[in-house]
Amino acid sequence: MSPSSSDTVVLVGAGNMGGAMLSGWLKSGVPGSSVVVVDPGPSPAMMKVIGDAGATHASTVPAGLKADVIFLAVKPQVMETVLPPVKSAVGSKTVVVSVAAGKTLAFLEKHLGEAAMVRAMPNTPAMIGRGVTGAFANPRVSAGQRDRVHSLLRVSGPVEWVSAESDIDAVTALSGSGPAYVFYLVECMAEAGRKLGLPADLAMRLARETVAGAGELLYQSPDDASKLRQNVTSPGGTTAAALSVLMAEEGMQPLFDEALAAARARAEELAG
Repeated sequence: MSPSSSDTVVLVGAGNMGGAMLSGWLKSGVPGSSVVVVDPGPSPAMMKVIGDAGATHASTVPAGLKADVIFLAVKPQVMETVLPPVKSAVGSKTVVVSVAAGKTLAFLEKHLGEAAMVRAMPNTPAMIGRGVTGAFANPRVSAGQRDRVHSLLRVSGPVEWVSAESDIDAVTALSGSGPAYVFYLVECMAEAGRKLGLPADLAMRLARETVAGAGELLYQSPDDASKLRQNVTSPGGTTAAALSVLMAEEGMQPLFDEALAAARARAEELAG
């Protein structure tokens, strides 16, 4: 199903993630006239996007509206307040998509009733069309609805469907929170370079460009990460010396194991 299908898409929340999705939809051919943005206070820049696209802005869900797709792009902490007014827009043909971390389908059904629902977890590179999204659909989602949701999520990057709702918490821990881990890696590399005597600003530029370039190489190469790592690593060389520390028994892997476990546990707590 084409992303240019003209059914009614209601976007609840026009912050960073909601705004990124809206911009992606418009670029992919979704007609602005089919989009209703519900947000009490979008930024001036977002209001311009909405206006230029011919989309509808509303502070609350318009009376009498029945949506084909409802995207819930608000923070999990405010879901309890946001959901009740949305219920009026849920009809027999509506599919509801939530991108709020930790909020289960059972939580959504409690407030919106039984409906076709998808839990999705994008990440912040979606804002430049380079995100990745994990998604889970409940049994009420038809093949056509799943295709429609896939096409709307796909504008931000690849979409990976999981077979169990509980897997979304692991997706949240890995790719949802993952960009922050990479940004912190840049900080750590730059600080290590500074301690080796490089000026702090130079160390940061080198670290930033190295990680950005390595990511682009990974994106463009057909080889997997381990092969690319081996390509850089000459036996007995400088890279091998560094990797002997990073890949030691108490090196990076157990730290990432612990970090992702903590993130998943927090996602489960947010289910509330």
